[in-house]
Amino acid sequence: MKAWIMLMLALSLPVAAMAEEGKEAKEGEAPKVSYITLSPPFVGNYGLDGTAKLKVYKADVALRVTGDAAAAAVKANEPLIRNQLVALFAQQTTETMNNLEAKEKLRQEALKQTQQVMNDETGKPMVDDLLFNNLIIQ
Repeated sequence: MKAWIMLMLALSLPVAAMAEEGKEAKEGEAPKVSYITLSPPFVGNYGLDGTAKLKVYKADVALRVTGDAAAAAVKANEPLIRNQLVALFAQQTTETMNNLEAKEKLRQEALKQTQQVMNDETGKPMVDDLLFNNLIIQ
């Protein structure tokens, strides 16, 4: 009986060692980068300065995150992120929406505010980048 137990232990050691190697390989892999599209697109008015002309924007926004935990946290806090971005877009003027440099500044500010929301809610910024997949202004 002792010989049988010793044989079973000897055979199980390589299996346990292989399982540990598999864990190390997964831990050594680079974290998974994913893009979360905030859907539906943002649509609203901007530059409400008292002129008669209605100014409208449509923005398709995607957030780049690293890791499954960050993706889940961003999805859980999407309503807060959307609220912050709607307020930011509504504050824009014609000047900040009409040229490329101003749009880049808007993108950077949107990223900063998104990271602030995540930092307030989770203690970490979580969002690596914010991308405009499409930004239409009229």
